[in-house]
Amino acid sequence: MSIWQLSATELLEQFRRGAGSPVEATEAALGRIDALDGKVNAFCLVDAERALADARASEQRWHRGEPRGLLDGVPVAIKDLFLTRDWPTLRGSVLIDPDQPWTEDAPSVARLREHGAVLIGKTTTPELGWKGVTDSPRCGVTGNAWDPALTSGGSSGGSATAVALSMVPLATGTDGGGSIRIPAAFSGIFGLKPTYGRIPLYPATPFGTLSHGGPMTRTVEDAALMMDVLTGFDSRDWSAMPTPSESHRTGLDRGLAGMRMAYSADLGYVDVDPEIAALVGHAVAKLSELGAHVDELDPGFADPVEAFNVLWYSGAAKAVQQFPSATWSQLDPGLQEIVEEGRRVSASEYIDATAERNRLGVAMARLHETYDALLTPTMPLVAFATGHEVPPGWPQRRWTSWTPFSYPFNLTQQPAASIPCGLTSAGLPVGLQVVGPRHADPTVLAVCQAFEDTRDRQSPTLS
Repeated sequence: MSIWQLSATELLEQFRRGAGSPVEATEAALGRIDALDGKVNAFCLVDAERALADARASEQRWHRGEPRGLLDGVPVAIKDLFLTRDWPTLRGSVLIDPDQPWTEDAPSVARLREHGAVLIGKTTTPELGWKGVTDSPRCGVTGNAWDPALTSGGSSGGSATAVALSMVPLATGTDGGGSIRIPAAFSGIFGLKPTYGRIPLYPATPFGTLSHGGPMTRTVEDAALMMDVLTGFDSRDWSAMPTPSESHRTGLDRGLAGMRMAYSADLGYVDVDPEIAALVGHAVAKLSELGAHVDELDPGFADPVEAFNVLWYSGAAKAVQQFPSATWSQLDPGLQEIVEEGRRVSASEYIDATAERNRLGVAMARLHETYDALLTPTMPLVAFATGHEVPPGWPQRRWTSWTPFSYPFNLTQQPAASIPCGLTSAGLPVGLQVVGPRHADPTVLAVCQAFEDTRDRQSPTLS
């Protein structure tokens, strides 16, 4: 197996044994980017010189038997919504000036540096992370690892494509309405949206407490390892939880015996592609074979999309206030449209949406009094053509109309993961979503690990 095919956990084991080095891993990552990124446009910035310098420093630490932290020498990509010292954070927008001081790391970036990770570069995002596909006025279109003519999903589409094509084993993502889970499902990788506050965020996002940071990886174990790094406390986020006292890898292999799970094929209101429904159904049956008690039922809430849109569009309106209004015509046209809608939201409508969010949170809390996890498809459809907010010919105009399984669990702030569960007859990935009660991130990871252990890792053939 080539070094670029190894997971972060496997790389670290090689470093310990002296069988591979951080320099070799970084050179392999840069080689993959050189070979493939022209086809998919996953990166908006690559800093090979700095990455190699950091890799050489890591290699010396390993030679001395003094590795720093949990990820010393592992190549990592940073979504271009995270502030990164000495690199511009342009968020897919032509309105952000790259020629300014960039002196601060976001909490996730700071923790990665502290643990010795080699930062390779920054991955693409739609403008300000506003939608579920990845194209932007500044960076253009990001393609899918399995077929570059199809969308990678979004808004963490660059990170998903980079991980799926083994350009890096680890990448950061954000998820305000599905932005980790959508591209994870479309790209055939693992993505976790943790409980809100588990990973500190700074600066505060205008989308408020809908937005979560999280890991995007090829394996569940790598995500658990990355969580141990990213959950380090940071005082700049006043809503952040304390650093967990126990590793996310503890109990990862505990199995499913005694677990109770609810399975909803459609949440009671979603039209799901039959092939996806069948693959997810097979995955749920496998969890039952592994010892989980599974009941098929709907969680009992109506589609909360209107409440979500009020909160999301208001956040978008706030996000663009950093720019002079005379420049707004240069924004992504779809972003311009939701900004105008967001500016018309009244305080009463915002409070009503918050009340709907509270009711949904109570409903899910009651469900989890009985069930350790809720299982659903991650997406009701597979990746569609790039350059479109919605699939061509789709009857509705906004991205939330085709991702109804994701945004409810941003409203409730629960941990939710997408794990690959097979390929359609057209060879496109499908994801199973595992949702846990708030603060039960280790349970979500354990469920996903048990399922992953039953499957071979599938990789795209793009080369």
